[in-house]
Amino acid sequence: MSRLLLAAIAACTVTPRLRAEPDVVVYGATAGGVAAAVQVARMGKTVVVIEPGKHVGGLTSGGLGYTDSGNSRVIGGIAREFYQRVKKHYDDPAAWPFVKRDTFSGYRPAEDAMWVFEPHVAEKLLREMLAEHKIEVVFGERLDRKRGATLDGKRVRAFHTESGKVVEGKVFIDATYEGDLMAAAGVSYAVGREPNSRHGESLNGVARKWNTHTHRFLKAVDPFVRPGDRASGLLFGIDPGPYPADGEGDTRIQAYCFRMCMSNVPENRVPFPRPDGYVEAWYELLFRNFEAGDLRLPLKIDMMPNGTTDTNNNYAVSTDFIGQNYRYPEGDYAERDRITKQHELYQKGLMWSLANHPRVPESVRDKMKAWGLAKREFTDNGNWPHQLYVREARRLMADHVMTEADCRRQRDTPQSVGMGSYNMDSHNCMRWVTPDGTVQNEGDVQESPAGPYRISYKSVVPKAGECPNLLVPVCVSSSHIAYGSIRMEPVFMVLGQSSATAAVMALEAGVDVQAVDYTRLKTRLLADKQVLEFAAPPSKGGIDPKKLVGIVVDDSQAQLVGFETVSSSIGPFVGTGYRHDGNADRGKQTARFTPDLPAAGRYKVRIAYTANANRATNVPVTIAHADGTTKATVNMRRPPAVSESFVEVGTFRFAAGRGGAVTIGNADADGYVIADAVVFVPVKD
Repeated sequence: MSRLLLAAIAACTVTPRLRAEPDVVVYGATAGGVAAAVQVARMGKTVVVIEPGKHVGGLTSGGLGYTDSGNSRVIGGIAREFYQRVKKHYDDPAAWPFVKRDTFSGYRPAEDAMWVFEPHVAEKLLREMLAEHKIEVVFGERLDRKRGATLDGKRVRAFHTESGKVVEGKVFIDATYEGDLMAAAGVSYAVGREPNSRHGESLNGVARKWNTHTHRFLKAVDPFVRPGDRASGLLFGIDPGPYPADGEGDTRIQAYCFRMCMSNVPENRVPFPRPDGYVEAWYELLFRNFEAGDLRLPLKIDMMPNGTTDTNNNYAVSTDFIGQNYRYPEGDYAERDRITKQHELYQKGLMWSLANHPRVPESVRDKMKAWGLAKREFTDNGNWPHQLYVREARRLMADHVMTEADCRRQRDTPQSVGMGSYNMDSHNCMRWVTPDGTVQNEGDVQESPAGPYRISYKSVVPKAGECPNLLVPVCVSSSHIAYGSIRMEPVFMVLGQSSATAAVMALEAGVDVQAVDYTRLKTRLLADKQVLEFAAPPSKGGIDPKKLVGIVVDDSQAQLVGFETVSSSIGPFVGTGYRHDGNADRGKQTARFTPDLPAAGRYKVRIAYTANANRATNVPVTIAHADGTTKATVNMRRPPAVSESFVEVGTFRFAAGRGGAVTIGNADADGYVIADAVVFVPVKD
């Protein structure tokens, strides 16, 4: 046979298919993608998961082990099953080689689920869930964005991978953080921040006036290369403008970072190396902020089992690489890879600088000496997370756009397929030069929703008339600020399961995903233990102090310095409401609760607060008692352990009368601090 004939035959070779056409194709093995695939299999249909990388779980197994759950009571279905598996794993003492199980505050034997975990444990459990249902996961196959998707009218028939394969299916679920399949299907989507006027919002657009929270410069820091000299230009990372007015929209997006897993256990610790390509100029703002007097360690370190952490951005200059991700959502793969590598280089350089650079205060360097990367995590990637925290990229624009009004429960959200409850949270989007010639961060918004809120089925399917066989449980139809609340890993799992249920129902009924019978869908979701509605606690009345056991000191009886804001938006609370510090004036606000005790003796001290995702995890509490003074820390982000309203900080001996007191402060708090009530319960010896 001639070479020319062989060449002709080769040229006519049929493009290889990955497998026989499955009922459902899930693109992206994020936690939401895993939940979707498991649900399809449970409903008796065939499914294949296409994952561009080599891991499953996305951020859930990529370092975000300190779950941003909001109100955990609205996490149901497969999502809750996963967190219950986490609990079962850590119920085994063998899962604790470095720390005793019962000394870890995140482990609560009486609870059915556990919300903090090591990344390798999360991936192990997710892979087990896939294996139990014999779900095929094809790794290392990335959508060819040049060839895109093959459409039959507006219906996706298949998409091409970069290796030349064709992925066929009947219904497709885009479970990626970027929404590449969604874009290839030609549906409507958005990138960036809409103006507030578009959806009648107050928090959505440019947000300089809202930047009163933790992640900003507290000291005056000069932004110019040569201090005081505008002609010398701006330091790296500062946006030259022009700056839109507050409330206007732009194409900027909230910052990305890696959720590092660190360890302070010597046997599980790898020192922070000085990375190749280290760029000292990237950290000039960090050094100047220290030199201006902000001596805090700029990291949010949340402990996970075995002395490991979920380490996140905190304060003015931290792990967020502000302004360096604008081209990521629409960038080609080469551009995204470049941005990802730049984020990795920046963050590795930041950690080395905090531990070693002479312009970093010695007190900060000393704190960092106790930490390193966790040796047991990300062992195939130099102990570095395999997943960049893509907090926001593309967002579907559907017939229902989730907005601030949905989060605040100010309008009826139709056809609930899950619930969100985390605060409306945007990380900073840019650094800018203020009129007085200093640098400031912009875009940080942290605002509470009105308790758990519904997420509409109409926000996970394209508009009527657009792609009829695509569901999008991650890049959900929402405004920038509403997505800041929805974008939590448990929510993606919930929406992944609901989307898969709808996909199967569309197949069985022979209808477009937009035409799925919601009554039937709701019935199946509830049968599968999804939570679609939540009765918010009454906003008025609260708990009658007279019905509580013990001596109650309400916030109206406390001695207050600050804590001027009175609220009743989240219950249950004692009396008619509670006070909070406005997430401001750190170290300057206190609430002193002084009881009038009828007799000397031992009393349990219980503190009342309303838990929410924007609360501080490190509220300082000081108890003055007959034997001296004791300090405690309360995590107000987690539901109180004693009851729906109270956490117990200890049992102490008090003299009769008004000699004792409990003081709640806000020094170094990393969120809102609540002052509601303190109860002193006598202990019978």
